[in-house]
Amino acid sequence: MSTSDVGSRLLNPSLQTTNRAPPRIQSDTKHRYAKIQISQCDLQWVDPVGPIRTHDVINPATEEVYARIALGSKEDVDRAVQAAKDAFPAFSVTSPEYRAELLEKIVVAYNKRKEAIAESISKEMGAPMWLAKTAQQGAGSGHFRACAEVLRKNAIKFTENRGSHIIRREPIGVCGFICPWNWPANQIGNKIAPAIAAGCTSVLKPSEFTPIDAILIMEAIHEAGVPKGVVNLVNGDGPGVGQWISSHPEIEMVSFTGSTRAGIEIAKAAAPTVKRVAQELGGKSPNIITPDAPLEEAVTKGVITMMNNSGQSCNAPSRMLIHRPQYQQAVEIAAKVAQTIKVSDPVKSGRGEIGPVANINQFKKIQALLQKGIDEGASAVVGGPGKPEGFDKGYYIKPTIFANVNNNMTIAREEIFGPVLCMIPYDNLEHAIQIANDTPYGLSAYVYAKDSLAAAKIASRLRAGQVLLQGKTFDSHTPFGGYKQSGNGREAGEFGILEFLEVKAVVGAPPEAARL
Repeated sequence: MSTSDVGSRLLNPSLQTTNRAPPRIQSDTKHRYAKIQISQCDLQWVDPVGPIRTHDVINPATEEVYARIALGSKEDVDRAVQAAKDAFPAFSVTSPEYRAELLEKIVVAYNKRKEAIAESISKEMGAPMWLAKTAQQGAGSGHFRACAEVLRKNAIKFTENRGSHIIRREPIGVCGFICPWNWPANQIGNKIAPAIAAGCTSVLKPSEFTPIDAILIMEAIHEAGVPKGVVNLVNGDGPGVGQWISSHPEIEMVSFTGSTRAGIEIAKAAAPTVKRVAQELGGKSPNIITPDAPLEEAVTKGVITMMNNSGQSCNAPSRMLIHRPQYQQAVEIAAKVAQTIKVSDPVKSGRGEIGPVANINQFKKIQALLQKGIDEGASAVVGGPGKPEGFDKGYYIKPTIFANVNNNMTIAREEIFGPVLCMIPYDNLEHAIQIANDTPYGLSAYVYAKDSLAAAKIASRLRAGQVLLQGKTFDSHTPFGGYKQSGNGREAGEFGILEFLEVKAVVGAPPEAARL
């Protein structure tokens, strides 16, 4: 199939910018909202249906308006779904090789914009520029690359002979994606890349807090030659766009990343149409440090990992479990490390420093939970309520270490989603495993032991979708998703692509039918 004669259909990325706009997005003062001006391509940006509703994108470091977007509506979702539905018959039967080539071209086009994507993420949600450049933007392109590699290696058998019948794995259809603001490019890549790899078409709603990086990524998708209607974007909020994506009768699957509370509502909305629901939700990940582990090394890595991205990661190791005889020493180590973590302006930040949290709602929630922890008897040995010294503007949170925490406290039960670590003592490893599993969540867990074999033995007993041992990190091929109220389904690489495939048994087919 040729890609030279097609273009992407993108819905409602209409935008008005301030002078802090990312590159190639220009204001149009003649209208209540602006157009996206894209050179050297015929990208189709569609005005919203009906009256224009706008939303200010606030830079959390300055509390000033960074950009203004036009919010979509139910009617805009309908148009996007129709575009995706029209594109599905042809795209669903393309070859894996063709789709791998598209994904590889997206990576090339994405990388042309990586500086602009990093800058937009920093200004939308406050990520320090060092983190936006090294992790935030790179995570997005990494998923397109990983899915292309899966297809190139034939890791998924789209058709296979099983005795007297054939098993076919076929794209599920039109998919709806609702993305969060904390790792925006990562989650866009984590949904669009496997959908393209599987042969699905889609409608994307980025978070209204972080829409600009999504627009730039869509530009890259278009430049790569992805056929018209395969990927569609509708900017909007939850009530106006997200709810209708969740319940739309012609969307076969909805994939959501965000809070467990919102995930429950999305599952309810999806139930009447019996669509597939894949969700990556909240977490309260335990970090078990065993008595024989190198204590200073393990605690230091645990604190740094917790504070990364200002604690705004669903898999953050927010509960550090320490053997009781070592508890006070571990608290002192953690306090010393936390005191070295500098809070800074994202533009001026150095490596390892943290910026603000993403928005005013998140700031208020964290402040309330910090006070709740103190009210319930925990000790803020570092940090606590209030802004860091020297920050009058911006949604900045003090890096906080809570000691004297038990697992029944609110700060040990609820996802804080900020740079806040709870340190909990345990009596023996059985007790540590019990505490680790005593949570409604099950997204991630961490273990640091004397050696990796000992850590792996503990990991086998933890109720979590991913367990990271000895301070290791995961990559774009590692399956990611949760047990219990942390969601269902898996993202990334081969496991992520499988989520977008239906399984068909063709009984009595001759072996040569597998080539059809």
